[in-house]
Amino acid sequence: MTLGKRFFDIGLALVLSIILAPVVLILAVVLLVKEGGPVFYLSERMKTVDKGFLLIKFRTMRMVSDDRGVSGGDKLDRITPLGRIMRKTRLDELPQLWNVLRGDISFVGPRPPLRIYVEQFPELYGQVLKSRPGITGLASVRFYAHEELLLSRCHTAQETDRVYVRDCIPRKAKLDIIYQKHRSLCFDIRLMIETILPRIQKF
Repeated sequence: MTLGKRFFDIGLALVLSIILAPVVLILAVVLLVKEGGPVFYLSERMKTVDKGFLLIKFRTMRMVSDDRGVSGGDKLDRITPLGRIMRKTRLDELPQLWNVLRGDISFVGPRPPLRIYVEQFPELYGQVLKSRPGITGLASVRFYAHEELLLSRCHTAQETDRVYVRDCIPRKAKLDIIYQKHRSLCFDIRLMIETILPRIQKF
């Protein structure tokens, strides 16, 4: 990550943290009242092939003891009504501003993967994670809807994992590597706008 990109991340994260603090507080209170605790969901993700961190999001699902892997159709019944709204608008990701400030992730980059997939494909993720992971990125903008459709058709955790490994990881990695070759501040801003606009239009 360049120094300019890091300064951009810190500056924007600070500004957004101040502006969106009331929204974060209101969401936290509403979640606590309507769904109960915990308000936040912590998930280990990888910033390099051998270094993990805790990604923080608003909780959108009922908690279970043996949760693993990505979210597919097998987990749809666990998504809470409020969680469904937050996922559609990506409001559940607001707490990740803290991860940006900590330097765990950037605003733009590959989505930080789960350890189980990095351990399965260390060479592939060794290339992908040459870019600091991000809240959004080229793969998020271009492939998110298709990935969601593919995984929503899965009915078991095993099927979800199989489809994700076979159909999603290779395509997302290809887009993440394309991003690496063309990354710039202007490209980052464009991807951020492309991420935000569809969510604004939902209101």
